Amino acid sequence: MALFARYLRIGSTVKHGFQAFPQLSAAKYSVYPPHFSEPVYKKQELDKIYESGEIENYKLIPFKAARSNETCSVFHDPIVAKFINYMLLKGQKKLARGVLEKTFEKIKKIQLERYNRETDPEKKASIIIDPIVILKKAIVNCKPLLKLTAVKRGGSFYQVPVPITDKESTFFAMRWFVQCGREKDKSISFADFMATELINASNNDGKVVKKKLDLHKQCEANRAYAHYRFS
Repeated sequence: MALFARYLRIGSTVKHGFQAFPQLSAAKYSVYPPHFSEPVYKKQELDKIYESGEIENYKLIPFKAARSNETCSVFHDPIVAKFINYMLLKGQKKLARGVLEKTFEKIKKIQLERYNRETDPEKKASIIIDPIVILKKAIVNCKPLLKLTAVKRGGSFYQVPVPITDKESTFFAMRWFVQCGREKDKSISFADFMATELINASNNDGKVVKKKLDLHKQCEANRAYAHYRFS
């Protein structure tokens, strides 16, 4: 009876296209063909397209549908959403969002206190109070230009410096912020540490900026192996 049931299961699998064996099934392709363009969902970008007259060029271009996390709300920022995704642990996105909101509150308090204490008008005007602007500036200051990758030559592995894309450098910067936050002293809350670190990074200072500089120094020390990337 067990042998008969086994044959029935195999027959059903063959009939329905190897659904029980995902490694034998055909690869899943994208819903949209390659010639479909990415959607434009930000109101500011749409206004620029209308003002410049480029809307006529978009009339006959097929576009993909906007994703569920893409919205034209003024409270949505893709950099902030991505940073929350890097912060979350075990899928606790609500907790990560709450921690980042507390971080923004502390950043604004620190910057407002600094703004009110400053007496010089020029220095006062240079103080940034918006925490989202500080976050973006900190990420830009911490983005590395190079990374080390292992290349095997003659039975040995060499750490070869190679340039990286903007997307990968953004990932490095955000991951370093989260790693430094998890390695902090337990007596300091994550929001307090992250607020201080983001403000320091926006001024080209702090632990994450040091990580970027250390990586660049390692790449500079291994510049003799740079030609292995092309061979």
